Amino acid sequence: MTATLRENWLALSPNAQGVSWALLATIFMSGMAVMAKYLGNELNSFEVAFFRAFFGWIAILPFVWRVGFASLKTDRMTLHTVRGLLGSAAMMSGFFALTHLPLAMATSLSFARPLFMIVLAILFLGEVVRARRWTATVVGLVGVLVVVRPTGSIEPAALLSIFSAFMVASTMVVTKLMAPTERPATMIFYAGIIVSVLTLVPALIVWETPSLAQFGLLIVMGAIGTLGSNCMIRAISAGEATVVAPVEYVRIIFAAVLGFLFFSEVPDAFVGLGAAIIVGSTLYITLREARLGKPKPQPPTE
Repeated sequence: MTATLRENWLALSPNAQGVSWALLATIFMSGMAVMAKYLGNELNSFEVAFFRAFFGWIAILPFVWRVGFASLKTDRMTLHTVRGLLGSAAMMSGFFALTHLPLAMATSLSFARPLFMIVLAILFLGEVVRARRWTATVVGLVGVLVVVRPTGSIEPAALLSIFSAFMVASTMVVTKLMAPTERPATMIFYAGIIVSVLTLVPALIVWETPSLAQFGLLIVMGAIGTLGSNCMIRAISAGEATVVAPVEYVRIIFAAVLGFLFFSEVPDAFVGLGAAIIVGSTLYITLREARLGKPKPQPPTE
């Protein structure tokens, strides 16, 4: 059975594999967002960001041990540093937004990243985006707007959420540039060190020693955040960035459900309509890419 699953997996196109990894990443990232929001109501979001980075770095050590510490050798330390800087900005601004906005809204605003991703991928990765993928991505963004329904003045936390989306998109571009030569464990290892150091300074300014229960949640949050990052790196490595990025739209469904269950945030009809549009566009991209990856039947030979 395992062999059959592996064969079926390898038969998928690279983009279909990337989409599959991205879907798994959304599950882990949604769980991390719930924990970050919950902990952010008790601890400063900068402190939560530090522990996410630090415990996430600890969680990657067994993987590094398994593949060998020789895998940490790299000739691309500059790109690792840039990726760490971008990741630090994304994490601190994103966690602040999660703490001060409803979960569904913060998640929805983070979905501006595919729009940034497409532009950055064209500029820096040389990817070709055809009309159907543009259309499906724009439709997904329309779904996000249906959910958000921006009215009145925009909160600073909302602007920080959009800024975080841009930083994440930039991080994904750097990840794609590094993917041909760097292992996922290597990228997460160096990012964990750099982000931990950079987030420690603001964390010390607002420091409050967590309770034993909070430490437990912080450890779990760091671990599943690392798993989510690992899955997303694999997704970007396998498929085109402009295909993988829109898959995260599915996370709005998780955000709406989890926001209701854990924070009594009641989603309305617009959330349901927007989620349906988002899922429809994501499924279209997934199914189309899987269909394109199938080998065309060859004419019979005489």
